[in-house]
Amino acid sequence: MTAPVVDLKILDPRYGREFPLPTYATAGSAAIDLRACVPEPVALAPSDCRLVPAGIALHIADRAFAALILPRSGLGHKGLVLGNTVGLIDSDYQGEITLSCWNRGTESLVIAPGDRVAQLLIVPVVTAHFRIVEQFSAVTDRGAAGFGHSGIR
Repeated sequence: MTAPVVDLKILDPRYGREFPLPTYATAGSAAIDLRACVPEPVALAPSDCRLVPAGIALHIADRAFAALILPRSGLGHKGLVLGNTVGLIDSDYQGEITLSCWNRGTESLVIAPGDRVAQLLIVPVVTAHFRIVEQFSAVTDRGAAGFGHSGIR
């Protein structure tokens, strides 16, 4: 699979001056870090959730790809996660990426301008074709068994 060329628009003028331009941190990085493009530090008390602009917009253009917005593991351990757990950027979205930052921890957190608060991962997408049926043609061993059907041990 060929890697897509993604158009990235810089919306916050601090990129390239105060903040490094978005890029993969290492040769093995799967995602790029997203920074908090806030004008001043944002305090998040426990259970607070705030929308934080990332200062960039993308246009993936190819429907065979999408972007996922994921929390950063080190911050998640400290309590800072995404309010929607995982964000999805469709290939045709061109607006600013905004991060729903949620403090699920027990202590207040401060997000400073330029802090790396989330990460963006480009992933392949398979677009399914749905066929409406009255019954499934094959019955599986599991069938319609739902939550907890396999037990805990």
